[in-house]
Amino acid sequence: MLNYNLLKELCLADSVSGDEKEVQDIILREISPYISTFKIDNMGNIIAFKNGKKPSNKKLLLSAHIDEVGFIVTDILDNGNLKFTSIGGINKSAAFAKQVKVGKNKLFGVVDAQPVHTLKPDEKGKNPPIESLQIDIGAKNKEEAQKYVSLGDSIVFDSPYENKDGRIISKALDDRIGCLILIEMIKQPLPYDMCFGFFVQEEIGLRGAKTASYSIAPDSAIVVEATTAADLPFSDNEKRVCLVGGGAVVSFMDRSTIYDKEYYRFAMQAAQENGVKAQTKTMIAGGNDAGAIHCSRNGVRTIAVSVPCRYLHSSSSLIYTDDAEAVYTVVNATAEKILQND
Repeated sequence: MLNYNLLKELCLADSVSGDEKEVQDIILREISPYISTFKIDNMGNIIAFKNGKKPSNKKLLLSAHIDEVGFIVTDILDNGNLKFTSIGGINKSAAFAKQVKVGKNKLFGVVDAQPVHTLKPDEKGKNPPIESLQIDIGAKNKEEAQKYVSLGDSIVFDSPYENKDGRIISKALDDRIGCLILIEMIKQPLPYDMCFGFFVQEEIGLRGAKTASYSIAPDSAIVVEATTAADLPFSDNEKRVCLVGGGAVVSFMDRSTIYDKEYYRFAMQAAQENGVKAQTKTMIAGGNDAGAIHCSRNGVRTIAVSVPCRYLHSSSSLIYTDDAEAVYTVVNATAEKILQND
């Protein structure tokens, strides 16, 4: 079983894109005793290599990203409130009236929400754009706020981690669950040599993966992710994308990648052979670090295996532990299939 206490620590760490050191430190602490070599590149990507029982003629990269969506301070107003903008794709309704933490001091604040009884008729039922909102940190004025906050400070959702009856609710499950799966793989004996990448700045354009994959120059890659599950009453048929509780999500295409067809079959076979559930995405949507990895250098044969996740990029994402365990099984078995067929 995966170490969900470690997942809690990873999720509660604050690591918005471009400010990922908290999660980086946890990962290095966990993997250092088990890896053969590692480096941290200029972007902040962790690139680790572990010897397996056998060498391989093919370089396989397994990756997850360590950043999360959030916000950044853009102005401090005379009334002491903060102006901000989003880092990564956040639906404006996911920010409205939420509690947040600001900067290295982890100052508590709340995204302001105008009381409903003061709204004009045409404003009711509408969410204002993020750029029109402010964060109230309780400061009396600009001078007091400046003692604790600076322009460019990162802002994260402040929300609890809950694990009950196999259901986990937390911020940052995208992609701390992928990080956990790779950490757990590193801690176990591997059948072949493998390279592991914990990449930065995925949420703002796959930037860490772009530079790291060029440096690593892999032949093949498995991207381990959390992906959107829209299995909710307002979604029908293919618009549900994938189902929480439906097992590992093996993608054949998204908005940034058409995945390797043979590796897609490997992953589906791995699920069947190991008695775990697997599904695919029924809608061509989203994207992940595969979009940068598979185009690197001369091209990289790539597959993505993901944990289905409701309410992605919000303060309260939801996954099932059974799905996470299925992804762990499928990724391990698929990696072995890829390296057996070099």
